[in-house]
Amino acid sequence: MPLELYLDLHSQPCRSVFLFAQINKIPFEFKAVDLSAGEQYGEEFGKVSIIRKVPVLKDGDFILTESIAILQYLAAKHRTPDHWYPADLQKRARVDEFLSWQHTNIRTHGSKVFWFRGVVPAVTGAPVSKEKMDAAVEDLNASLKTFEDKFLQSRPFIIGDKISLADLVAIVEIMQPVGTGLDVFQGRPVLSAWRDRVKKELGVEVFDEAHKVIMNVDTLPQTFEKKGLPEFLKLKLQKMFN
Repeated sequence: MPLELYLDLHSQPCRSVFLFAQINKIPFEFKAVDLSAGEQYGEEFGKVSIIRKVPVLKDGDFILTESIAILQYLAAKHRTPDHWYPADLQKRARVDEFLSWQHTNIRTHGSKVFWFRGVVPAVTGAPVSKEKMDAAVEDLNASLKTFEDKFLQSRPFIIGDKISLADLVAIVEIMQPVGTGLDVFQGRPVLSAWRDRVKKELGVEVFDEAHKVIMNVDTLPQTFEKKGLPEFLKLKLQKMFN
């Protein structure tokens, strides 16, 4: 029975899992979950995961949630090249350090900018206030500076000369606001050079395939008009602005 991956490539964690499986030639069945339609809250997906988030891995009777856990599982089971998640204690610790940090930094702030620039206007028909937008972009810029100064420095990749899971997770998160037209690489030559190296290591074709939907985020208004606005999205917007 083939490995099943439940994914929506609008999601950064889903893209990291998709890319990792693709570039390491790990066979899997792509099980599409349309987040914009609220399919994660449907009865069928609920049988797979009560957490109701993607990505989800199903390997026979074994079900695993959380993208970082899935990446580590795939690396171990399929014995991917050591540089992805090194056996060396200190190199692995550096990967883990970044993966722990990014949740409340690049991921949080990049996602907020994506919502403010892409999702909210598509849903409400009106832009987010300049004050809220400026604050969100300021937080993202601060996280990107920390990423360059602390985690990247002058190295080709986060842990040295070779790409790792840390770089993979970083690039999909940083690309999220780019999909809304905010070029976070502009004026950042170190970050831009790192992005180019990561894309080359992953393969430009598969990288672009993974990010195709996010680079077409301007189609969201038509998507919501066609499918209707899911209740979960209404609730999320209420929490965001209350």
